[in-house]
Amino acid sequence: MDGACCTAPSPTTSSSEISKRQRRQQQEKPYRGIRMRKWGKWVAEIREPNKRSRIWLGSYSSPVAAARAYDTALFHLRGPSARLNFPEFIVKDVVDEPRDLSAAAIRKKATEVGARVDAMQSARSGSGRAVEKPDLNEYPSPESSEEN
Repeated sequence: MDGACCTAPSPTTSSSEISKRQRRQQQEKPYRGIRMRKWGKWVAEIREPNKRSRIWLGSYSSPVAAARAYDTALFHLRGPSARLNFPEFIVKDVVDEPRDLSAAAIRKKATEVGARVDAMQSARSGSGRAVEKPDLNEYPSPESSEEN
């Protein structure tokens, strides 16, 4: 045995196989701190520093919303040196706030950001739920129109 099988890459491994693997990994996990559930929702969580516990940051319909929630929590935990998914979206208000927050306060701030981004993403994508299923309470019933 010459030991070459363990030290050098396999001659059958091509660069196209490596790039396919990288593309698949990017599709599955496009941002840091998030993952996709089997049913399609994106979730975010972050580990507390020097602890084994995690802070649950919520479940979102878009990966961008989950990543923004993660960024908010990460910034509050690690400060300006944190490696964020979207560093350009950390607003000045967040930078000026004190960073010594409890896990509950960090969760609240992160879920607020994530929910806001999720709402903007769904409005931008034109989900059209209001058009498909109108709110029946906003239209007068036939009985009330006959009374007038």
